[in-house]
Amino acid sequence: MRKILIIFFSTSLTLLIIAALFTTLKHISTLTAQAALPPHHPSLSPNGPAPTPILSTTTMLDFFQPGTQPLHITDTIDSPEQCVGCHANYSSQVSQPAEYEPWTGWAGSMMAQSGRDPVFYAALDIANADAAFAGEFCLRCHLPRGWLNGRSATTDGSTMTAVDQEGVQCEVCHRMVDPVTNDENPDRDLTVLAAITSPVTIPGNANLIVDTADYRRGPFDVVTDIGFDPHNPAAAAQDTLVSPYHQDATLCGSCHDISNPLLTWDEPSQSYILNDVNQPFTDTTAMFPVERTYSEWQLSDFNTPQGVALPQFGGNKSSVSTCQDCHMRDVTGVGAAFFGNATNSPVRDNLPLHDLTGANNWVPQIIPQHPVFSATFTANPDRLEALNAGIDRATAMLQNAAELNVSLTGTQLMVTVTNNSGHKLPTGYIEGRRMWLQVEAYDADGLLIYSSGAYNAATGVLTEDVDLQLYEAKHGISTDLAAQLGVPAGESFHFMLNNEILRDNRIPPRGYTFAAFAASGAAPYTNGSPDPTRYADGQYWDTVSYTLPAEPDLVIVRLLHQVASQEYVEFLRDESPFFGDLSSNGQILHDLWVGNGRSQPTVMVQRAIGLETYLPFVQR
Repeated sequence: MRKILIIFFSTSLTLLIIAALFTTLKHISTLTAQAALPPHHPSLSPNGPAPTPILSTTTMLDFFQPGTQPLHITDTIDSPEQCVGCHANYSSQVSQPAEYEPWTGWAGSMMAQSGRDPVFYAALDIANADAAFAGEFCLRCHLPRGWLNGRSATTDGSTMTAVDQEGVQCEVCHRMVDPVTNDENPDRDLTVLAAITSPVTIPGNANLIVDTADYRRGPFDVVTDIGFDPHNPAAAAQDTLVSPYHQDATLCGSCHDISNPLLTWDEPSQSYILNDVNQPFTDTTAMFPVERTYSEWQLSDFNTPQGVALPQFGGNKSSVSTCQDCHMRDVTGVGAAFFGNATNSPVRDNLPLHDLTGANNWVPQIIPQHPVFSATFTANPDRLEALNAGIDRATAMLQNAAELNVSLTGTQLMVTVTNNSGHKLPTGYIEGRRMWLQVEAYDADGLLIYSSGAYNAATGVLTEDVDLQLYEAKHGISTDLAAQLGVPAGESFHFMLNNEILRDNRIPPRGYTFAAFAASGAAPYTNGSPDPTRYADGQYWDTVSYTLPAEPDLVIVRLLHQVASQEYVEFLRDESPFFGDLSSNGQILHDLWVGNGRSQPTVMVQRAIGLETYLPFVQR
C-alpha cells in the first residue's frame, strides 16, 4: 500500500512540476508591454539642482572621441517616421510577417528604444553626479542623432527632442561610413573620410563616421534592382549607395566595445588611473574596459569565413559568422514598397531582419508605462505590437543561446552549460545582468532535499547559497583611487569611477584563448586578477559539480537569465542625485521594476532527471 501511495504522490508531484514548468515557459513567452502610466508619477523632471560631481574638474574635452563631431552634419538626419511610407505596412500584399518590414522590425528592437530606456536615464543621472559632463559620453551611444545635432551639451538629455529619443535610428546606421578605406566601398566615402579631423582607427566608444550629407547606404544595389533610386528625389535625399560595410561586424563594433576615457592603464602601478583633466584621450586599447562584446566576437571562431554551424540563429543561413548573421538573420521577403506599392520590390532570400534582437526582454515591457515615453505607444498601437513582438524574439534568442547537459550518478550531479553565442554568455554592459543555475532535487516522497540558486519572484532576491553557480562580471574602485576621490573602495556600480575588474566568470565563445582575451581587456577574472585557469584555451562551456545530501528521485536544473537585478535597480534609486524625489529617474525605474515582475528571470533552458520514471504510469 505504501508503495502505491508513494507512486501516486510522486506522480502527482511530477504532474505538478511539469505543469509548473509549462506555466513558467508560457508566462515568459507571453510577457507583454502595456501602455499605461505608473501611479503617482507626473511627467516632470527631478526638482532642484544636482549636487557637485565627485569628479568636478572633468570637462567635455575629457570625453572627446574620434569620428564625426557634433554640428558637422549638413543634411539633417530624418525622423524614422519618414521611412514608414516605404518600409512598413505592406506585408499583407506579399504574405509575409509584419516584422520582416525593416521599419516594423526595428521599431520593436531595443535599438529603437535606446533613447527611451528608463535604466539608461537612471544610470545617466548617476554618471553625471560621478563626473562632470559624463553624460556627453553616454548620450553619443544612446541618442546619436541628438548628439550629432549638438544637443548633448546639457548632459542629462533634457534638450533631446522626441525624434532624438528614437535612439539608434534608420539614417544613423544607413549613413555610417567605413572608417577604413576599401576599394569596394562607395567613392563618396573617400570624400567623407577626407573631412574627418580625428580618424577612427579602432571601433568602439560610439566613434561613428556619419556622412554629413544624406547619402544613404546599404548592402544591396536597390537602384538596379527596382530601376530607380527610391530615395532621390522621392525622399529629397542624395544618391543611394551600395556599401559592403553594412554587412561587416565592424559596424556593430562602433557601439559594442566601450571603454572609460577617464581611466588609462598605468604600467608602473599596474592599475587604471585617472587621466589629466581637460585632455582628450582616444586610445581605447589603454582605457578601462567597460564592455567588450565586439572584441569577444572578433577573437572567436565565429569571426571566420566559414563561421559556426548554428542554424537556430541564422534564419536562411545554416552557419553564422558576423553580428548581423545572428542579430539580423536572413529571411525570405520583400524589404520595401514604394509608398505602399510592393509591385517593383524584389523578393530576397537574404533579406536582413531588422529586429536587432539581443537579450533584453524586460525593459521593453516597462517603456510604454513610463510617464513620458508612454505617449509614443498610446498614440500608436502598432508600435506597442512591434515592441511585444520584440520581447518574444529576445526570449527566443535567450533560449537558443545555451545548451544544458545533466547527469546523475548516485548523489553526484554534473551540469554542463555550453555557450552557443558568438561572445561571452552573458555579454554586454555587465551591471545588473546575470545568469545562474537553479537546481532542485526531490526524494521519492516529493520532498525537496536540495536547492541551489533559489529565486524569490515576490522580492527579487536570489539566494546566494554556497553552491550557487552565478555567471556575471563585477567591477569596483581600487583603494588608491577611492582615497583620491573620497569614496568607498571595493565593489561598485559606479561605472564612471570603477577602475578594477573584480570578477568575470562569464562563459567565453568558441575559439577563446586566454592570451588574446587578456590583451583585449576581456579576460576572465577571479579575486581581482586575470585568471588563465578559469577556462582552458578553446573552452566554451562550464561544468559544475553538485554533491546532493541523498540520492534523489527527481532533479530539475534550469539556466536562468535576468536583465536587471534587485541590487542594481536599488542602486540606481538610492544613489540617484535626486534620491527622494518621486519623479527622479531612479525612483521611476524602481517603481516600474516592482510593478513589472522585478525583471523576472527567463528560463533559457531546463533539464530533468527522473521524470521518465513516472511518465509511463501517467500515460496508462
